[in-house]
Amino acid sequence: MRTRSREPQTLGSDGTLERMARILAARNIDPAAVTSVEEPEPAPLDALLTRIPSRYQGAVADHPKALAWVREVAEAAVAPGIGARRQVATGPSLLMAGVVGAGKTWQAYGAIRRLVQEGIGVRWRATTAADLYAELRPGSDTDSERVLASYSRVPLLILDDLGAARSTEFVEEQTYRLINRRYNHELPTLVTTNLRIGDLRAHLGDRVASRLSQMTERVEFEPVDRRRQRRAA
Repeated sequence: MRTRSREPQTLGSDGTLERMARILAARNIDPAAVTSVEEPEPAPLDALLTRIPSRYQGAVADHPKALAWVREVAEAAVAPGIGARRQVATGPSLLMAGVVGAGKTWQAYGAIRRLVQEGIGVRWRATTAADLYAELRPGSDTDSERVLASYSRVPLLILDDLGAARSTEFVEEQTYRLINRRYNHELPTLVTTNLRIGDLRAHLGDRVASRLSQMTERVEFEPVDRRRQRRAA
């Protein structure tokens, strides 16, 4: 049996568009009602930079434990198909504790940049704990359950400034729900906090502290405000 080879066609070529037109006509679909082909996605690092806050677009992860975390997450990445780029799936989490300005958030964004530079696909989100609680608070214009699900299920999450919000039953409950879901599914999470690690239990409750203790490698930064150091230099 002989097979006829066909030249590969790029998306948007005349042959591809003609074939699409025939398919649409066979299904009685007006081609004019179909939106045009989207522009190619930007390079992974370029796409990443559009989502990182401008202050952190040059972030570099250079802390030994942040680099170790990157290696472990990269090793755990899996390809969804033959020839596909490996994607962050499951992996360890990192809890970075230190005073305001110690460089925790810088290391977190730098770690994501490093993963992308190593060719790993990263679907991620970032939020401060205070912003997250504002989105989840009853009476907001958003669907709080859908918001929580989106942060709970994303393969990689930066949860910044955990413990900065005033401790209430609502804060403790929502933090528990988020951390518990990510703990159960072993989803990599970069957590930063200004609290000393020993104070997390009193602020967030036993259930949250216990899960964070098991799911994260802990890093305590030197008690130095690097922002003030840079301004003074």
